[in-house]
Amino acid sequence: MLSKRLRVLLLTALAPALWGTTYYVTTEWLPPGRPLLAAVLRALPAGLFLVALTRRLPRGDWWWRALVLGTLNIGAFFALLFVAAYRLPGGVAATVGSVQPLIAALLSTGLLGNRLTTRTLIAGIAGVAGVGLLVLRAEARLDGVGVAAALGGALLMATGVVLSKRWPSPAPLLATTGWQLVAGGVLLVPVALLVEGLPPAGLTAGNLAGYAYLSAVGTALAYALWFRGLRELPATDVTFLGLLSPLVATAIGLIAVGERLTALQSLGGLIVLGSLVAAQLRPSAARREAAAPTR
Repeated sequence: MLSKRLRVLLLTALAPALWGTTYYVTTEWLPPGRPLLAAVLRALPAGLFLVALTRRLPRGDWWWRALVLGTLNIGAFFALLFVAAYRLPGGVAATVGSVQPLIAALLSTGLLGNRLTTRTLIAGIAGVAGVGLLVLRAEARLDGVGVAAALGGALLMATGVVLSKRWPSPAPLLATTGWQLVAGGVLLVPVALLVEGLPPAGLTAGNLAGYAYLSAVGTALAYALWFRGLRELPATDVTFLGLLSPLVATAIGLIAVGERLTALQSLGGLIVLGSLVAAQLRPSAARREAAAPTR
């Protein structure tokens, strides 16, 4: 039988795997040129549904904590994510965003008192290198604003992950997830209206199906699994699972679009998987006792 930790890891890994489908759904099902509308319709309906389902509102400090976490994990992160996606080739955005585990590991040392191990540092660097080999193209061009947005998004979500661990919620998981999604969605509404205007008229059935999938599956379900993992696992372990997103996106390209992997891309995929496994390993009890200082 699987251990409890492994079961939680596998369930949590479903979240970034589902996020890996976002690019395909966006390009194939959603209207072009409306990234902020997509962000609003991902977050707000899912959050309102979860709040209505749980019938639980924040209390005390959790009014402002939900706002802070919703801004970091959802609102500001989604906005910067789409800025990076529009100004950078997908491979560059994914590679820059893959520094998130390293940022989370560094923040965990200060905010959570965790120790930054050599294994975590090497796994984080290997993860960035592996994602770069997997998704970067020779013709990729850098854009300063896009790179800054990708880095800012990685920093914001890593901070949100670590603060979610520092601030354990007393409320049920779905309620806490709903609060953050509503806070992030409400933050995005005026930005979307200011930048993109009102939603377009005449959305097709395919557009509506795409929005419904991103909201129900890619957001409500995925974030519930993600935050559940954060309750059970160290923050750094969870952020390393985010490296699965470019792997899944690449796999969808192979299956749905007929792309082919080069030898370097295959090597990059293996490096990403190796860094994921290495980040989750735990030293044996005998090794921990040997490494512990004597009193």
